[in-house]
Amino acid sequence: MARAGLTTDRVVAAAAVLAESIGFDRVTISALARGFGVKDASLYSHVKNLQDLRTRVALLAAGEFIDRIEAAVAGRAGKDALTAFADAYRSFALECPGRYRATQTRVDPETVAASPAYHRTLDTTASMLRAYGLTEPDLTDAVRLLRSTFHGFAALEAAGGFGAARSVQTSWERGVEALHYLLEHWPAAVGEADGPE
Repeated sequence: MARAGLTTDRVVAAAAVLAESIGFDRVTISALARGFGVKDASLYSHVKNLQDLRTRVALLAAGEFIDRIEAAVAGRAGKDALTAFADAYRSFALECPGRYRATQTRVDPETVAASPAYHRTLDTTASMLRAYGLTEPDLTDAVRLLRSTFHGFAALEAAGGFGAARSVQTSWERGVEALHYLLEHWPAAVGEADGPE
């Protein structure tokens, strides 16, 4: 690939592709430069450093992630929306492990707050959960529960962590059904005991 053809968008897109083949945590400036057939220094006019590159990949991946989720939940509500959201989450995590890992990396809060993908993710998730009648602070608690459940299941599945004879797909479907039931019967807060008075 000719050096003249390099742009920031092409460099970041190539890094996202590389993350799929070698893992997000193994993406380096040197590995990326080798793929383009250029010296490391050629990439520094497009990204500041490795952290900047990884942040840009994380933001790109977050956009692709929410694109998939938004398309899945469009026009749906309640259990249908939850199921579509959950299935889109799981499929992205399993089909795009490098990009998915990028979405789980810590990014500077100001950068996250300025990201359109971040706001779309918040809006889509909150909209789905408001259909269950949830408001803050229950909304945040429910988001954390769903994220933990979906992430944990997908991570274990990707690692081959489910060895029982029962179908993994059946367990997934039953788990989503259980989450739907829980969201419909969300417990009333007894008190906000976050710590000692």
